[in-house]
Amino acid sequence: DAAGVDYESGGHTAAALDADFLALSPGVPTQSSIVQQALRAGLDVYSEIEAASWFCDAPIVAITGTNGKTTTTSLAGHVFRTAFADDPGREAIVAGNIGHPFSDCVLDAEPEDVVVLEVSSFQLDHVDTFHPRVSVLLNITPDHLGRYDHNFEAYARAKFNIFRNQEEGDAMIYNRDDHDVRGGAKQAAAEQDVRPLAITTDGVPAAGAGLQDNRIVLRTDDEEEPLMAQDELALRGQHNVYNSLAAAVSARVMEVENDVIRESLSGFEGVPHRLEAVRTVDDVLYVNDSKATNVNAVWYALESFDRPIVLIAGGRDKGNDYTDLKPLVRDRVRAVVALGESAETVVRELGAEASAHRRADTMEAAVRQAQRAARPGDVVLLSPACSSFDMYEDYEERGDTFRRLVETLL
Repeated sequence: DAAGVDYESGGHTAAALDADFLALSPGVPTQSSIVQQALRAGLDVYSEIEAASWFCDAPIVAITGTNGKTTTTSLAGHVFRTAFADDPGREAIVAGNIGHPFSDCVLDAEPEDVVVLEVSSFQLDHVDTFHPRVSVLLNITPDHLGRYDHNFEAYARAKFNIFRNQEEGDAMIYNRDDHDVRGGAKQAAAEQDVRPLAITTDGVPAAGAGLQDNRIVLRTDDEEEPLMAQDELALRGQHNVYNSLAAAVSARVMEVENDVIRESLSGFEGVPHRLEAVRTVDDVLYVNDSKATNVNAVWYALESFDRPIVLIAGGRDKGNDYTDLKPLVRDRVRAVVALGESAETVVRELGAEASAHRRADTMEAAVRQAQRAARPGDVVLLSPACSSFDMYEDYEERGDTFRRLVETLL
C-alpha cells in the first residue's frame, strides 16, 4: 500500500495477468491455475532467483542437490566470511532457499563480494539467464515428485538448470559418485565448455577434490594440494565429507587460500535442525534432524552414528519408499517411535526392523517414549523422513518443539 503497488490476495482475477511477466515465489507450483493461464497467454514466467539475478553485480556460487544443500551453503558461506574477515571491503552474502530471499539482499551485493545461494529445484524451474560463476550439484534422489507429475527425469532436469547458462571460465562442481549427477554434468560440460570439477570419496579426481589415505586432497590447478585429514572435519558422517569437499572446491576456485579453508572446515558449528546435538541426558545424546524430510536424508543421519539409535520418524508422508532404510534400521536402531499422520506407515515399514516400536500422537509423547526406550550410550534421533505439515508450520517449528522438550527432560 505504501509503495502504491496493486495486489490481490485470497485468489486472483484477470487483473493479475495484466503484466509483462510473472515472478514466482518458489512455493507456487507451475501447475497452479494462475501460472498456467499466464503461460497460455504467452507471458514469461520467472523464478524469484532469476528476477533477482538481473540486479546482481557480485559473482554467484549456487548450490543445489536433494540433500545437503543447506549445510553446504552454510559451510561455503562460513569459509568466505572467514576469508573476508580482515577485508572490510568484501562481504559474503548467503541467501536463497536457506531462508533469506536473494531479492532481499541483491542490491547490497558489490562486485567484490560473493553471493552464496542455496537453490532448490522449484527455484530452478523458471530460470532464463541465471548465471552462477560456480555451480554445485551434490546429489539427486527422488523428492518433491508431486511437483513434477511423479516424473524423476523432470525433477532431475530442474536440478540441471543450475548449469544452463554457465560458459567458458565458469566452474561446475559435481558429485562424481552419483550416477545421475555425473551424467548431467558431463553433458553440460561438453555442450557449454564449462570447467568440470569432480568431488568423490574414491581417490583424487583429475580436477576437483577427493580422499586419499583418509586425507582431503584438492586438485584445482593441475597439481595435488593436501588439505587436511578427514577426521579433522567439524561435521560428522559420510554425507558431510561430500558437503565439505564441495565447499572447499567452491572456495578454492574463488581463490580462497587453503589455510583459511582448513580452518573453516574444522571450526564450523553446523546448521540448526540438521544433525543438531541438543543435549545429553543420562548419557543419551538427543539430536535434532528435523530438516530430514525425505528417506535419503534419514539414511545419511543413521549412517552418521556408530552407537545404538532410538529413531523418531513420521509426519506427512510424500510417498516414501523406505526400502533403503531397512538394513540400517536393522543394524543400528534399537527402537522406532512413529509420529504423526504417517505413524502407521512408519510402523509397517520400519517397526519390524528394530527391536521395538511405539506410536506417539504428539512430540511430547514421542520424546517421553524415546527416553524410556533409550539406554546409556544411545542416541535419540528426530529424523522424520516426512514433511511437518500435519502438525507444524514447518520443519523449524517441529525441530524447535523437539529441542524445547529435550531441554526440559530430567
